[in-house]
Amino acid sequence: MRFARAMLVALPLLVACGANGPTAFERATALAREHRETDAIRILRDELTRHPDDTRSRRLLVRVLALTGDLGAASREVETLSRQLGERDPLPFIELGHAYELAHEYDKALEMYDHAAEIAPADARGPREGGMRAARWGEVGWARPRLEEAVRRGANDVEAWHALGLVRVHDGDFDQAERAYRAGLAVDPDALECHLGLATVAVERGDGGGALTEYETILARRPGWAPGHLGRAWALGRLGRKQEARAALAQAEKLGGEASAISAQRRALDQNP
Repeated sequence: MRFARAMLVALPLLVACGANGPTAFERATALAREHRETDAIRILRDELTRHPDDTRSRRLLVRVLALTGDLGAASREVETLSRQLGERDPLPFIELGHAYELAHEYDKALEMYDHAAEIAPADARGPREGGMRAARWGEVGWARPRLEEAVRRGANDVEAWHALGLVRVHDGDFDQAERAYRAGLAVDPDALECHLGLATVAVERGDGGGALTEYETILARRPGWAPGHLGRAWALGRLGRKQEARAALAQAEKLGGEASAISAQRRALDQNP
């Protein structure tokens, strides 16, 4: 349920309270996170009675209803949302997908994300959501075609490119994974997750120089990250820079790095002096 409740914040949920105190939306969000769904639903229904065009509150209501298991009521709110936004807007069916996901009905959730993609064939949101959620579930075979369709339709954000890189790495398609990670860095050159993805690709290829570049880029920003020092040690060892590799392992150990990985790298360095 912690994961399910975390989905509530996928709407841009919590914002600073105004001078008159928290809004109905903010109160309902806080109540839902406190497991007080009935109170949250009451507040949202009252708000929608006064402001029926408040689509943000209606989207939140869909998710809170799903948390209670009332998919029928959630579906009715989605129907209202669809009438408000128009039949070619994918957002209502993305919300219904989230509702099914919160109820752990993942096949139906994916159906809704795919339906969102079908009714708006030029819109990246449907395939992006389906791909991102499938990647989150660990369903690489479902995630990759949807993410690739999303970027074909124009999705261009770091999160999508990084997820696409991950599923391509999983498939052993390192050239295409590298392209995805570099596309993410074109959006945000400081996206450390994409630098880590490039480091992973380099390791898989046995490219010590490429891995060293990426790990040093990451460590310049996160010097206390033990796995980065482990990766750097591997790259240095691959390049034959044994003394520097041992120093990097010592730093990883000092920072609490994984003992078994450190031992394995030390043995490899000792076996290849």
